[in-house]
Amino acid sequence: MSSSLNSGRSNVDNKDVEEQDALGIVDDAEFGGSEARKEMERKLLRKLDLRMSILIVIYILNYIDRNNASAARLRGFEEDLGLKGQEFNTILSILYVGYILMQIPSNMFLNYIGKPSIYLPCCMIIWGIISILTGITTNFTGALLTRFFLGFVEAAFFPGALFLLSKWYKRSELGVRTALLSCGSLISNAFGSLLASGVLDGMQGKLGHSAWRWLFYIEGAITVFVAVCAVFILPDFPSTSHHFLSPLEMRLAEVRMIEDVGVSDSDETGQGKTVHAHGSNMEGLVLAMSDWKMYWMALALTSMVVSLSFNAFFPTLSATMGYSTTVTLLLCAPPWIFATAVAFADTRHSDKSGDRFYHIVVPLFFGIVGFIIAMCTMNTAARYISLFLMAQSYSGFICFLTWISNTFARPPAKRAVALAFINAFSQLGNIAGSYVWPTAWGPSYRYSYAICISTNGLAILMCLGLRWHLARLNEEMERREGVEGKPRGFRYML
Repeated sequence: MSSSLNSGRSNVDNKDVEEQDALGIVDDAEFGGSEARKEMERKLLRKLDLRMSILIVIYILNYIDRNNASAARLRGFEEDLGLKGQEFNTILSILYVGYILMQIPSNMFLNYIGKPSIYLPCCMIIWGIISILTGITTNFTGALLTRFFLGFVEAAFFPGALFLLSKWYKRSELGVRTALLSCGSLISNAFGSLLASGVLDGMQGKLGHSAWRWLFYIEGAITVFVAVCAVFILPDFPSTSHHFLSPLEMRLAEVRMIEDVGVSDSDETGQGKTVHAHGSNMEGLVLAMSDWKMYWMALALTSMVVSLSFNAFFPTLSATMGYSTTVTLLLCAPPWIFATAVAFADTRHSDKSGDRFYHIVVPLFFGIVGFIIAMCTMNTAARYISLFLMAQSYSGFICFLTWISNTFARPPAKRAVALAFINAFSQLGNIAGSYVWPTAWGPSYRYSYAICISTNGLAILMCLGLRWHLARLNEEMERREGVEGKPRGFRYML
């Protein structure tokens, strides 16, 4: 492979390669011709997809460790800790304080060190241990502290994973990969409910511990085990992935990103050193913070997250149908399996069609239909159907995450900050959402559903405004290129 690289480069000096890279011009002869390049690209994507698949498992565990308190609530968590009033809701919401504070610093640090294969698993080991410690708490203060620090460490994963995906995949490939990653959160709601059902039903009193304590012990231990495996599986960035790619494959990975938007993605840090001026973390921070689109998308996503707050209370909403604890948890699984299938189909079609807006708002609209059904009736069948409609609205949320990466394509340092900021800011929606479902509003939860309808509607309107603005920017770039006689360049995805 290395000899092919040397022969492919023999007629082009380094300066010419840099100039061509800057213009997004690459000669396929470097890779043995167009057909050889296509085959190499397919092989590269297969390698990447296999390694990136560990992110789905990690995200499943990330959500399970975050949401297991809701399942534990069904088997004595509140009673054993002596929780009163809004203390349980506070335990849920306190996690997002650390989660919000740490996302931007974490992504900037990940961008600086360029070693996600080390950084992300180390964070995972720590949050697994903290989850285990939640099982030994005996009062409100202990549970509050473990959840607070859990948020700090879990903050590293999701924005870091989105940033890692955006380093390897083109915009036309990113939607499906983001969906597969985010499907980890959807699958976790199904798998987590099934796992919780087995643990809570079969571990009560074992070794003198309550079943809800075993839930934290077992799920935390699984997280630590998977984290150790992830160290040997996760890829680093294209310029630092020598352990599983040949030099020519590394070059192809970089070329793909250059061709996608016409700008090199190598303005990143490699072991703490920037190559180009725009790659510095502080410049990326300034560029992101001075772009109003970041704040607009952050507000839209926050509104969307409030409307999706039913996720943390899904077992409680399922329990309103009147079944036993075990059956209630089992009934939680099918809606999320359905939502996973919808999300994959929605984002796959979004990638193929090049559209983001309609693939976001249509699932949100059907989510509103689900909220309205749940508001209007206590009929068991109707309420269960409403849970399916609510759950599938997550596909709009997933497609929106891809839209963020598409909108802040370059420079990568800006993209790292934008992804972290928008995701962190949106967690304010989770904090607010923790108080949207008070027990006093049950079992109908009409007021809760009314809030979700309002926030979902606001998110749709904000997405419409963003699409209109990006379309205008595309038109301006089209006109400018026509006047200046330049080739077609970057366009925002709508």
